[in-house]
Amino acid sequence: MKVLVTGCAGFIGMHTCLRLLKHGDVVVGIDNLNDYYDVRLKENRLAQLKSFERFSFFKLDITDSGGVAKLFAKYNFQRVVHLAAQPGVRYSLQNPLAYIQSNLVGFTNVLEGCRHHQIEHLVFASSSSVYGANTTVPFSVHHNVDHPVSLYAATKKAGELIAHSYSHLYGIPATGLRFFTVYGSWGRPDMAPWLFTKAILEGKPIDVFNHGKMQRDFTYVDDIVEGVVRVLDKPAAPNPVFDTANPDPSSSYAPYRVYNIGNHQPVELMAFIETIENKLGKKAVKNMLPMQAGDVVATYAETGELRDEFGFAPSTTLQKGVGEFIDWYANYHAPK
Repeated sequence: MKVLVTGCAGFIGMHTCLRLLKHGDVVVGIDNLNDYYDVRLKENRLAQLKSFERFSFFKLDITDSGGVAKLFAKYNFQRVVHLAAQPGVRYSLQNPLAYIQSNLVGFTNVLEGCRHHQIEHLVFASSSSVYGANTTVPFSVHHNVDHPVSLYAATKKAGELIAHSYSHLYGIPATGLRFFTVYGSWGRPDMAPWLFTKAILEGKPIDVFNHGKMQRDFTYVDDIVEGVVRVLDKPAAPNPVFDTANPDPSSSYAPYRVYNIGNHQPVELMAFIETIENKLGKKAVKNMLPMQAGDVVATYAETGELRDEFGFAPSTTLQKGVGEFIDWYANYHAPK
């Protein structure tokens, strides 16, 4: 397959490209290499990909409609994995326009490319954050998700809606994947595993929000990528029993689907910190803080649809995943 992966220098993007390349696919990756976090990390991720002859990289911002259109016209992709986005709940409180540009304008440019070049399947990243104010757990793709509590979440929900409209209007098979708290090697420095590990090793306090009374469905990156690849190989199809009088949010009369990818095992924040402490052999200095705006207390994925339709459910234990992340972190920061 010839596959376009947007956001290829990102955390999940790099791992997805590696998996596709090892599978034998031809991969074209694009990324704008912005400075939301250390560009050197993104460049080092790219270095893992450039050893493959079947990989091509272009520095391109998805908000560049002309550049995206030219790329689609030149390469005649069969499938697209859209992972490029402006991430981060807290950053969206101070920089809302970055999310509108990347997550809405940029995504629409990608959809336009899919529209004009008969893409076999578009798989795009959504987020567990779309569940917002919903407190019914586990979170199900059949639940209503109309009450986001951050702009980031709102743009991810809007992306799902825009993708559905393109699927309806132009017959584009499109599948949205709601990722739940992804972590692992080559992870982002603005996320808890990196922040906590770095601070503990340096003897600095870690910020523990909502006084530690949080739960997250931590999902190891290898499990996420396994889900992405399995879904990519099965283009979305119309639901033959879709009821327009009682519409199910997870499917459609159009070739459109949504799935959760989560570990289905929510972990208390304090237990997550303890797992890191045990691996490092060092206790954290904890700075207990109230809940932050835009956060939710708990995430918990119902993954029955993923299991039933693709024979897969994430299974990496927290101890194994945290251990692999910390081993990678130590090697990455070791004197060269």
